[in-house]
Amino acid sequence: MKVIITGATGMVGEGVLHECLLHPSVEKVLIINRKPSGITHPKLQELVHTDFFNLSPIASQLAGYDACFFCLGVSSVGMKEADYRRLTYDLTMHFAETLVQQSPHAVFTYVSGAGTDGSSMWAKVKRQTEDNLAKLPFRNTYAFRPGFMKPTPGLKNTLHLYRYINWLYPLMRKLMPAYVSTLAELGQAMINSVLKGYSTRVLEVKDIVALAHR
Repeated sequence: MKVIITGATGMVGEGVLHECLLHPSVEKVLIINRKPSGITHPKLQELVHTDFFNLSPIASQLAGYDACFFCLGVSSVGMKEADYRRLTYDLTMHFAETLVQQSPHAVFTYVSGAGTDGSSMWAKVKRQTEDNLAKLPFRNTYAFRPGFMKPTPGLKNTLHLYRYINWLYPLMRKLMPAYVSTLAELGQAMINSVLKGYSTRVLEVKDIVALAHR
């Protein structure tokens, strides 16, 4: 299958990209970034585009893909709701609405977050994004809600916090399995969502782990 990935210069996107490049069923990966990733691979094509609110210059290059793994996102810490909504809801919907015109048979997978059913500002914005993505005429849409993820060794965009608390992972996996997975499992589950499908549109951590090991 042919896959588009956004956010490959971040921890989650880089981890998902790593799994796609390793997987035998993925024949081509297009990453769309605001800045060069520095990654090279025979399967990989990179498109540097700085304005995700104006995709018309690259829209035709989004045709013919089987999946989009949308890993682009920002933290809500210190942000006003209007700014967070613009960079979360507005940006994601604009990208998805452009993509569905070019690759309507694609599966669109959105990286949301654990706790999106909550009442906080960021949760409401994420939930609205999940709900309205589901209304677009893709072959299928999924919202992935990861929690703590053990980083994939050797990748360069791992958040510093994870480097310091990574040693807690085995204990957290045992005591809080509903909130803990590996970054590799997230990527594998995304690939399997296209190859095998899943019974629910919104995947919590337990669903991500289950789908990763199908």
